[in-house]
This record gives sequence, C-alpha cells and structure tokens, in this order.
Amino acid sequence: MFQRILIANRGEIALRVIRTAREMGIECVAVYSPDDQKALHVRMAHQAVALPGTTPSETYLCAEAILEAARVSGAEAVHPGYGFLSENANFARAVVAAGLTWIGPPPEAIAVMGDKIESRRAMTAAGVACVPGMTDPVADPAEALSAVAEIGFPVAIKAAAGGGGKGIRIVREEGELASAFRAASGEALSAFGDDRLYLERYLDQPRHIEIQVLFDQQGNGVHLFERECSIQRRHQKLVEETPSTVIDAATREAMGSAALQAAAHVQYQGAGTVEFLWAKGEFYFLEMNTRLQVEHPITEMITGVDLVRQQLLVAAGEPLEFAQSDLVANGHAIEVRINAEDPSKNFQPSTGVLQNLRAPGGPWVRLDTGMYRGMEVGPAYDPMLGKLVVWGQNRAQAIERMIRAIQEMNVGGVSTSLPAALLVLEHERFRSGDYDTHFLESLTIEPPARWLELAAAAAAIHRHDLARRRALAAPVADRADWVARGRRQDRERCTRAGRPDHPQRGRA
Repeated sequence: MFQRILIANRGEIALRVIRTAREMGIECVAVYSPDDQKALHVRMAHQAVALPGTTPSETYLCAEAILEAARVSGAEAVHPGYGFLSENANFARAVVAAGLTWIGPPPEAIAVMGDKIESRRAMTAAGVACVPGMTDPVADPAEALSAVAEIGFPVAIKAAAGGGGKGIRIVREEGELASAFRAASGEALSAFGDDRLYLERYLDQPRHIEIQVLFDQQGNGVHLFERECSIQRRHQKLVEETPSTVIDAATREAMGSAALQAAAHVQYQGAGTVEFLWAKGEFYFLEMNTRLQVEHPITEMITGVDLVRQQLLVAAGEPLEFAQSDLVANGHAIEVRINAEDPSKNFQPSTGVLQNLRAPGGPWVRLDTGMYRGMEVGPAYDPMLGKLVVWGQNRAQAIERMIRAIQEMNVGGVSTSLPAALLVLEHERFRSGDYDTHFLESLTIEPPARWLELAAAAAAIHRHDLARRRALAAPVADRADWVARGRRQDRERCTRAGRPDHPQRGRA
C-alpha cells in the first residue's frame, strides 16, 4: 500500500480522499492555489504544496505544476478527484511516465470513454444499446440536416468532448437547426478546445439513471446498483437518489449487466459510472464517467462500501474485497448539491464571503463540504460548495430527513441552490416518483417567504449588533449621547405611528 499520495484537486473531494486515506494510514499531500491558502483540504493534509500561478489553468489544470508538486513532496501516487484533470488521458499518461501510480482507470479507457463519438463506437462494438444517433461527427449545419432525415426530430446536438452540460442544444424543428449548431460548436470550442459535434435522438421525458461500477486489475468487476439523477438544471444534476423509483429488479439486473459489459470492453479499472437514459421501459447507453462521481456518497450509504478506499486498494494492485453476490442495497439515500447559485434568478452564480455557516446534524445525515466561515466564494471555480446526504429506511423517511436537514442548514453570505432543492422535495410529483429530466425546468422558483423573513430578521439583528459594538467602543460621554439620541428616535417613531411612548423607552 502507498505511504504518501498527492491529491490533484481541491474542496470537498480533496477532503473526502484525505479522510479515507488517514483511516488507511496513508499520508496526503495537498496542492493549492493562492485563493485556497486557508482551505480546509490544505489544513487537513499532512503536507501542502503551493502551485505557481493564480488562474485555474495555471494551477489545478497545469499538469506540469502538479507533477512537480508530487516530485518535491515524495508522493508515490496521484488521486485526481473529479473535475479538473481527472478525465484527462494525457495527464494520466504523464503521471505514469513520471514513475507514479495513477489512482484511476487506464489512460486508454479514459481516452475512449471521454470522447462521446469514440465511446458510442466502442459501445456499439460491445453490444450495448446506445441512444439512436450518429457515430461520426458532422461538419456543418447542412450535413446535420441530412443526418436528421434518418434520426428524426427532436434531436440533440452534442459536443464530442462534452461534459457538464456544455456544448448541447436541443432542436425540435428544421428552422432552429443552423443557429443551434453554431451555438453548440462555439460553446464546445470554448469549453473543451474541440468543436466536433454529433447528433442523437432526443428522448422526451427521459430518466437519467447511472450505474456505479468497480473493477480491479485482475479483471473482476461488480456494479453497486443505480442512482437516479433526473433532477437537473441545464443538464447539470441537483438532486440524486438511490434506488430509482422506476427501476424494477429485472431492469436493475439488466442495466447492471450492461454497465459491466461496457466497462469490461475498455478493460476498465477502479471506480467509474456508466450513465443511461431510461424512457418507457427501455434504456440506452449515454456516456461513461471515468472517475468518481459527485453523487457517489448515496451509493456508499446504501451499500456500506467506501468507494475511495476501493480506489486506493485497486490502484495498489489488490483484488476486490467482495463479489457481486455480497452486495446488498439497504434503505434509501438522497443527495442535494449545495451550489453558490441563486435559483430565483435562473441559477445565476452567487459570490461573496461566507459570513455564517450552520451544519445540520442528527442520525444518518452527512455533509461533505470544504466550506468554512470567512471563506470567499469567487467566480474562478465550480459553484458547488458541498453535498448534503441523508439515509432512511425507506424513500418517504429519506425525503423527510432531507427536508429537515435543509431547513436546519444555514449558509450566510451567498445565495445557494438549497431553496430549489427544498421546493423539489416538497413537491407532490417528486414525492410520488413521477418526474423526469425536465421536472425542475417546469417549476417557478421564488425565494420562500419564510426564508425572506429569516433573512430580514438576521439583517436587523446584525445592524443592531453593529450599532451596539460602535457605541461600546466610543468614549463614556459619547455613549450617554448615543443612548439619549436612541431614546429620542424611539419616541419620534412612536409619535409618527400614533402610539404613546413605550413605557420603558420613554422613561428618562
């Protein structure tokens, strides 16, 4: 087993890896940008190395800087977390070429599954059903129009190197095709440096279902059941749960087998996720994420399996500790992402300094976060601040537990996506399990009145406390003037309101 590993990431995923590694007796090296000098992952690691530069491209996205940090710290392996360079095949190759262990799948598997066109070709060869569409890129709108003649409307235009909802446009009629193609191409080039696009049939009212898989270096593989990720905005997940309300035992077994078949075809190793679209009882391969997923905690909650521990064991050459028959799904788990976004303003990013932070507690409530009071939330990084996860004996209990946990949670200083998640959880359609990937788009999200009242009360308390502090800091004579002035103002307010002075305030 490793003595020391470097975590090429930040925030809650870096903390997640550090915690498991500590339990396994492994030392961790954190890397950080100037913005993250006070971050929790930097303080919790055994050693921290500053990355040169200031922007993400100069720090967490700079392979050379991270490899140099691994060299000077004496790390033996690199854990990429998720995001940044986690699905970059060239970075994985560079890690191996530097004599380090890559805690992830083989670079070849990353390259195939990280390209949407190549992955569709590979899955077709593996006999895994894909969403009907193309296995070759289209060069221009005219070629796209010819392809639509076979696929049919509505159609999804997608970036070959896409992810995170970038480079996707939905087209329902011919007149929209040319402008949608140009928009998707430009966004893909900006986000991924690759403007290749392909087309696939757009499924109305689909469910987004994914299967967690785990493979060792000996070729043994298991799946750890499904996760439902259909509550999304702009193709990015907000609420996830397991098990899904629409997947029965037979479909679960079929999807699990298809996921294992897909991963085995590319000689996968480590933890990964095979994503499917489910509609009207049929499911189709969508893509594979060759890394740990943000929503992995709900799988851990129902199976009792620490997926980071398994990643480390597999990377060290250990065989899986269990077989498929050993895995049992127990109860129901839900995860809500805490994003620095304002859901009442179309989920616009929210920035600021975290002035207050109260974490929920109680049985079977888990908060994975890198937040701390005084932390500055800027525009440079992904808006996700953390993840709130609960477990219940059944779905109804898990929903009520999550509602209680959200109501108990307080993040002051920035707007968050929690009000939107609360609206979803309290909605009858979600409670009944009758929802799809368009559900969140159908809701009108406004700041709940009770949240506005609490915010107003908190602001009033803050103003009062600030005035009191200023008064106490003033000389004694000035304090007397301040008290007298305050009493006069109280009397004036009462007079304007047509009320007599307050018996206590009006007494000199």
